[in-house]
Amino acid sequence: MSDNKQGNLFEEPQAPKEEKPFVSPVYNVIAVPLEKVKANDYNPNRVAPPEMKLLETSIWEDGFTQPIVCYHDKAKDEYIIVDGFHRYTTMLISDRIRNRENGKIPVVVIDKDLGERIASTIRHNRARGSHNVDLMSNIVKELLELEKSDAWIARNIGMSADEILRLKQITGLAALFKNEEFSRTWEL
Repeated sequence: MSDNKQGNLFEEPQAPKEEKPFVSPVYNVIAVPLEKVKANDYNPNRVAPPEMKLLETSIWEDGFTQPIVCYHDKAKDEYIIVDGFHRYTTMLISDRIRNRENGKIPVVVIDKDLGERIASTIRHNRARGSHNVDLMSNIVKELLELEKSDAWIARNIGMSADEILRLKQITGLAALFKNEEFSRTWEL
């Protein structure tokens, strides 16, 4: 080996680093104090009052059967919800559940950037909930501002090109179409 600080093209190759096998977050559930868990500001899913009451009954009768999916903001020591907002809300408003659970809620942590977390929230929600159109439009707008392509959005949150186009139109922002090609107007 050479002592040359710039490196030597003929140095022995380093052994490849072993990657850890993927482990699903659900195998690492932690009990987090409720006051450390915070809602995200982009969830477009809404649940009607009768279903919220049913969720409270379900959690009371069965316990938490699904953890809250969160991103851990280490700087603030807060857990930002990716999925499970309504289970979290139920615990906030139900004294009997909060008391039984000793003020702690089951959490699994995913470590993803904001765009990936938004996509994850939508994927979790689309299979079981309804979405507010205005909020979904804002989600598309935010993902585009995070420089996610239409193809990325379609692939990661399960939208068709037509859905994305309609949601872009709802926001009325020309900036959302900045990467689109348009034909010239007709000349008379």
